[in-house]
Amino acid sequence: MPKGYWIGRVDVRDADAYKNYVAKNGIAFAEYGGRFLVRGGAFEAVKGAARARNVVIEFPSYQAALDCWNSPAYQEALAAQKGGADVDLIVIEGYDGPQPGEG
Repeated sequence: MPKGYWIGRVDVRDADAYKNYVAKNGIAFAEYGGRFLVRGGAFEAVKGAARARNVVIEFPSYQAALDCWNSPAYQEALAAQKGGADVDLIVIEGYDGPQPGEG
């Protein structure tokens, strides 16, 4: 079964409000098996628009990724930031097929 991912791009507008969100979001991520693959870090926007921060969170399945987004725990964390960030986020199913150069 393919994994699920959150891919997010973030511009923090209010650092204090965003800290409230960060302090609470880990509860939902842990409950649904989420783990950070990318969390900030250096990047270069080689094409198209970018935001200041990027995040990729891996979940055991696409359904777990969706369930985390819809969970009361995550929605509570999201509400805690009170508009402290502009966010583009997708929840996407991973690819579990052949890779380039494989057979």
